[in-house]
Amino acid sequence: MNRRHFVKSCGLGAFLAASGVNLFAAEQERPNILWLTSEDNSPYLGCYGDENAKTPNLDKLGFNGVRFKNAFANAPVCSVARSTLITGMYASSLGLQNHRSSVEIPKGLKTYGELLQQAGYYCTNKKKTDYNFPWNDRDIWDECSWNAHYKNRPAGNPFMAVFNTTISHEGQITDSRVKQRRDKGLIPKTPRLSPSEVKLPPYYPDTKEIRYNVAVYYDNMTLMDKWIGDKLEELKKSGEAENTIIFYYGDHGGALPRGKRNIHDSGTRVPFIVYFPEKWKHLAPVKPGQWCEDVVTFADFPATVLSLAGVKPPENYEGRAFLGKYKQPKREYAYLYRNRMDERYDAVRAVRTEKWRYVRNYTPHRPWGQQYGYPFRVQNIMGLWYEEYKQGRCSWEEARYWQKKPGKELYFIPDDPHEMNNLAYSVENASKQRELEEKLKNEIVKTRDAGFIPEGMFEKIAEKYGTIYDFAQSKDYQIQRIAEIAKIASDGDPEKMAVFEMAAGAKCPIIRYWAATGYLILGRKARPHIQTIQKLLKDEKLDVQIPAAETLLRFGVHSQAEQVLKDACHADNYYHRLAAANSVQMLFLEGFMDKAKTMSLMQNLPKKKAGGPDWVNKIYSQIESA
Repeated sequence: MNRRHFVKSCGLGAFLAASGVNLFAAEQERPNILWLTSEDNSPYLGCYGDENAKTPNLDKLGFNGVRFKNAFANAPVCSVARSTLITGMYASSLGLQNHRSSVEIPKGLKTYGELLQQAGYYCTNKKKTDYNFPWNDRDIWDECSWNAHYKNRPAGNPFMAVFNTTISHEGQITDSRVKQRRDKGLIPKTPRLSPSEVKLPPYYPDTKEIRYNVAVYYDNMTLMDKWIGDKLEELKKSGEAENTIIFYYGDHGGALPRGKRNIHDSGTRVPFIVYFPEKWKHLAPVKPGQWCEDVVTFADFPATVLSLAGVKPPENYEGRAFLGKYKQPKREYAYLYRNRMDERYDAVRAVRTEKWRYVRNYTPHRPWGQQYGYPFRVQNIMGLWYEEYKQGRCSWEEARYWQKKPGKELYFIPDDPHEMNNLAYSVENASKQRELEEKLKNEIVKTRDAGFIPEGMFEKIAEKYGTIYDFAQSKDYQIQRIAEIAKIASDGDPEKMAVFEMAAGAKCPIIRYWAATGYLILGRKARPHIQTIQKLLKDEKLDVQIPAAETLLRFGVHSQAEQVLKDACHADNYYHRLAAANSVQMLFLEGFMDKAKTMSLMQNLPKKKAGGPDWVNKIYSQIESA
């Protein structure tokens, strides 16, 4: 039985809609809804004030529509952002916060596509899914393919259509892709924007090569804008333009380094334009051409599209409708999250108001710019920047991306749009920091954020509880205590080590994991508690043993710790292997382990059984080639 038929609250109306009976047609006229989405671009648009941009079609749409100044992807990477876009729930509530994964979601959860179909809408997607959980296209869409189109709908049905382009994706800026586009005449032979005229953010080294690569990316943005123009012209020719509300948005922050994968504005703030034809202008929050400064997030989009269609959003949706019949009071802040990105583990949470961003880095012992394989392979600028850093040619502003993170960050966006001046430790802003810390804590606890669970525990939890969500909603998930210990761990304060000593004896293995991680963050400062760390090394959970082993090896205590990491690198559970491989590589990169020893711990690695990239073996290859 598929998910659509399993939904508990379908009722008679849903049955009739599924049978082709349009219950709503006679009740009221409803708008078509067209979503045009582009990948991996921040607000690199002229209508958003970007001086590098040439985007005439989107500029026209923006000046005749509503531009949202404070629109955010809840996660700064595609699959996790799309988990939220399709479900109306935070990916971190569902256990979908890691990029990529295939975690099951509750059977009764209804996507907006299912609900719109029940309401008589014809729903198409051409063609982007990548939802980060197992799904069946037919459960969500009437058609999801390269041929999907609103033109194929039955007569009289309103449509909800999604068209997606990868033109602006980071994978499109390799030398080979750029050459292909130039050879086909899609972009100029030399950059439209002279590299000398490029406006660089203050965190990039100012080199000729970096300027050139940024200029090339803006050619892709112009090409993407042409695609938008083509889609708008197609809508006009269909005769449906005057009955169609248009959403344009980027799927998260930009393809250039410190954009995608990062929790700052450069990774989470997106361009978002809504165009209302004359017939539906009464639904707009402000007049055409004006800015809407309300904070909106991807979690709000499903509730909003349902509201525009006259469908009440389900109670389990965590987003708020910001337009339409079921419009809700505006939100005070965006809730943002980041966990594993491909092969690299991290844990970051943030809240962003109209003017402030507060960030809590729960793994400050890892840098912002970890050694991700994919962006280093496709982005020339990533390697160029890292080489400048290694050669000692970066200023403090340029170097910080490659260094360990502070436990907390606070930025006043109007004065500091690039988020370079961290105010979290200033006395003058202590009250604002405490205020936003409290909001962040409340959001974590209210949503029962599953991102504090080590990924290696997921398999056993799912076997017992059915889904990660079901476990996170149970009393067994002690989220308030877990989040508090994780926060204390991220402070890196040796005066608080007694908390970890107590937590190391907790019954809950997630709490013990964060105790071990707290010691790891402290590094050599944790040496007075070596006996407790050695006990954690013998914990029944490998997730706890791995950070304990890395901590002891940073002390120079090799007995048993090396064997724990070696065994973990060869464990049956793939995510234990991945966590251990990260620890081993960091010990190597930071000089705590020589190359021969590092490779000996990772020799003869098992192959990944499931599909997708084998990041563990890729980490081994990185070490081998170093």
